[in-house]
Amino acid sequence: MPSSSTTLSFEELAEAIKGRRSDYGHISGLQLDRFAPGEAWSSLPYRPVFVGDTETGVLHGGVVTAMLDESCGMAVQLALDGTSAIATLDLRIDYQKPATPGLAIKAHSVCYRTTRSIAFVRSTAYQDSEHDPVATATACFMIGANRTNMLADRKMDSRSLPTLEAPDDPDGPFATSPFARALGIRVNDDGTLTMPLSPKVIGNPILPAIHGGMTGAFLETTAILGVRRELGIVALPKPIGLTINYLRSGRALDTIANVSIVKQGRRIVAFEARAWQDDPGKPIASAFGHFMLRPTPGSDEE
Repeated sequence: MPSSSTTLSFEELAEAIKGRRSDYGHISGLQLDRFAPGEAWSSLPYRPVFVGDTETGVLHGGVVTAMLDESCGMAVQLALDGTSAIATLDLRIDYQKPATPGLAIKAHSVCYRTTRSIAFVRSTAYQDSEHDPVATATACFMIGANRTNMLADRKMDSRSLPTLEAPDDPDGPFATSPFARALGIRVNDDGTLTMPLSPKVIGNPILPAIHGGMTGAFLETTAILGVRRELGIVALPKPIGLTINYLRSGRALDTIANVSIVKQGRRIVAFEARAWQDDPGKPIASAFGHFMLRPTPGSDEE
């Protein structure tokens, strides 16, 4: 097995990315379908566990967030030589339309610039056509983020990974959200949420560290539940845009999050969510975003 300082040929690099991605990337079933220097075309097959609202069948926004994060990371690695570890610094997602239930999601990610320390990426998630996106994203990654290198230091054994399953909880706060249940997210007595540590949420298993996309999915889940509770609304708010700033590495610990409403309008709500582990004063990530409120059944806005 090559050392972490060994430069891989481009074909070896692509094969390493296919076989040595994050734990969550393998568990989710994300595939690298096509590649070029600095470009990745990936796909995520539809699975019922990805649903965020069983009443509509629409995928959880966190599934798209995690896919785009991982896909952007692939494009960055395909722009490098395989010797450096990378980590997401920030990720902005604009949701264009809900994903059609039952169909796979595809992504095309392009790393359009790298410096000595930073890589810049843009990505499009779509189903039928890249010109009709489900979501678009821009991201920045740190190059040489740590001393580990999954592409060279470790070969994935997918047989040792758990499956992504959603236990039934018909009376719980996530009764209609299989994906939130699959992550084991629970509501605490003080109104915060906890995402327990599990192999399903791990990105870099060598450190180990939580997948940046899982942190983003957790923050979005926290925001959805918190906004519904704060406003006393029944219908799930519709995500418009989300910007996630990664402040510290998510260590192998339970993660806690809360949300506050920054501004509330008649149709749009702005929110800020924070995630931390053992110290609320040292958040590992924060997210700022907007939701559109769905009309209440029977209202004049329907």
